Amino acid sequence: MATLVYDCIAGIAKTIIDNRDFLTDLDREIGDADHGVNMARGFQAVLEKVPQDVPDIGAVLKKTGMTLLSTVGGASGPLYGTAYMEAGKVSMGKETLTPEDLRDMLDAAVKGVEKRGKAVQGEKTMLDALIPALEAYTAKLEAGASLLEMLDAACAAARDGVEYTKTIRATKGRASYLGDRSIGHQDPGATSALLTLEAIRDYCREA
Repeated sequence: MATLVYDCIAGIAKTIIDNRDFLTDLDREIGDADHGVNMARGFQAVLEKVPQDVPDIGAVLKKTGMTLLSTVGGASGPLYGTAYMEAGKVSMGKETLTPEDLRDMLDAAVKGVEKRGKAVQGEKTMLDALIPALEAYTAKLEAGASLLEMLDAACAAARDGVEYTKTIRATKGRASYLGDRSIGHQDPGATSALLTLEAIRDYCREA
């Protein structure tokens, strides 16, 4: 996958910005009604601040993470910032990526979010989308599937994870204050994680 990673980041940014109101509406149900607004602001800053012509994938991801960390409010900034920076660490110096590299980057992002958020799967967070996606991607990788098959499986698993968040009680973040009243609502963070994975998949399909 030899290309400038900025183009992929720009695709993610467009997806998040286009879904600003949707994400905000989800957050209005169980949070501060600012997830979409904050994420859109952060990715607008990414489009403006991240260099477009740098071939080092890790360097671009690190800059993306630092920008999100400094511009996205609430809990999402540290979590998404950490995810991109951790993925950047394992891809630093690379100008192309293998399917194995993508697996390692997603794994690093997940572990970074787990550590930063002190969270595990099943707590109604973005991990409920990311961890199933990682597991599905890895299973397809080990089975010798094509890259698009791996990404399709990851997105399908993430979508199932988003649906799962509707059935469980939030135990992290502001949504946890609602207790059982958080049941029945999908998690905004898991949803933005799904949108990110789908944007990556769509970019790879068209590249």
